[in-house]
Amino acid sequence: MISAALIVSVRNLPMLAETGFHMIFYGLIAVLAFLLPVALVSAELATGWPKQGGVYAWVGEAFGERWGFVAIWLQWIQMVFGMVTVLAFIAGSLAFLIDQSLASNGMFIFAVVFVVYWGATLLNFRGMKMSGIISSVCLIAGVLIPGTLIIALGAISLLKGDSSEMSFAFTTENLFPNFNSFQNIALLSGIIFIFSGMEVSAAHANEVQNPQRNYPKAIFFAALLMVFLNIVGAISVGIVVPRDEINLAAGVMEAFKAFFDKFNLLWLLPIMAGLTAFGAMGQVSTWILGPVKGLLSTAENGDLPPMFQKVNKNGIPVRLLVVQASLVTFFGLLFAVIPGVNEAFIMLLNVLIMLYCCMYILMFLAVLRLRYSEPDVKRAYTIPFGVVGVWFIAGLGILASVFVLFIGFFPPSQLKIESAGIYRIFIASCLIGMLALPFIIYALKKPTWKKEVQNVNG
Repeated sequence: MISAALIVSVRNLPMLAETGFHMIFYGLIAVLAFLLPVALVSAELATGWPKQGGVYAWVGEAFGERWGFVAIWLQWIQMVFGMVTVLAFIAGSLAFLIDQSLASNGMFIFAVVFVVYWGATLLNFRGMKMSGIISSVCLIAGVLIPGTLIIALGAISLLKGDSSEMSFAFTTENLFPNFNSFQNIALLSGIIFIFSGMEVSAAHANEVQNPQRNYPKAIFFAALLMVFLNIVGAISVGIVVPRDEINLAAGVMEAFKAFFDKFNLLWLLPIMAGLTAFGAMGQVSTWILGPVKGLLSTAENGDLPPMFQKVNKNGIPVRLLVVQASLVTFFGLLFAVIPGVNEAFIMLLNVLIMLYCCMYILMFLAVLRLRYSEPDVKRAYTIPFGVVGVWFIAGLGILASVFVLFIGFFPPSQLKIESAGIYRIFIASCLIGMLALPFIIYALKKPTWKKEVQNVNG
């Protein structure tokens, strides 16, 4: 349940619905080629090197401190882009409380990004207890209730024999995408992102009884739950919203509106809009502190200037949170600058999943390196079938990550991207810039940045 809770969200449903019935093919590929390798590799690393910092410790152990810093930087910076897409979903939901036309208004989306994220950041200054309370309430009210309801409405609609905007024909064309163009399968990168983040749950692998047997079993059932909730929920969206009219930021609310109109329940629309927005706000609150805690570990180790080591009385790295909120605000401006909400949404989504894939490649390479460099380290869980098994699993993850990096440069054919050239320039610029920054920062580091050195000098 911890693993599933990390990534299950109703905000992913429009992305899957955009692919039509191909979502089943895409979902299985994402689970088998990406989710399972990430989960199993991170379980071995977490049980062998259960140090604070996660990928920072694992990659650093394998390739040195510089690469550990690069890995945790990538995990953190992708979250900055990811939070912008979550906040866009919140804006799409809130629009149904005020004026539905605002769901396509870039300035409105930017305003929501600014107000909600800075508000959540200020709340997190009060510490983990406040963040935990907010997250728990929001998960139940804003994810489980809307998710269950939209699946139930979709099932009732089909059982009544109502017409569907999505074809359920079991034909080759309907089950498998057209592979003649990379643009036709470009949304696969976004779908893979839906199933990313499993490495966070590996921190709990040591707490499972008999992790060698039970952890893979837990991952298997978590994967099934994720596939079911995402696929069935997305089908419900696709039943009532035509593919060419799906708004990636507000598609869930469009589906609720269509269902409520059909069943004479429109009075529920503002309530559901409030709940879905509330649930996504809880997810924002949950992720605000997570990656920053990892970055704080690198700061205390001397990889960032001393100013970023400061914490308040609640142990919260306030300055890192302010920098993070400023970056989220900056990238949120894209919705005000780029014409078309879907275009801005998919560009941000592709940047973050490509950055995330670079981190995953380092993690997959780390598990291979450590099998040879530190074979005697006790691991509560190891990938089965010895060297062959770890090469197969890690190799599968690397191939999937490289493939996503490649197709990320192709605008999805399902969306109306006006300029493929501008799209690729934006993606390449962000990718190169965000990859170069950790190397530049590390090259500028000074011995006096390390916390122990400061304490001695003090």
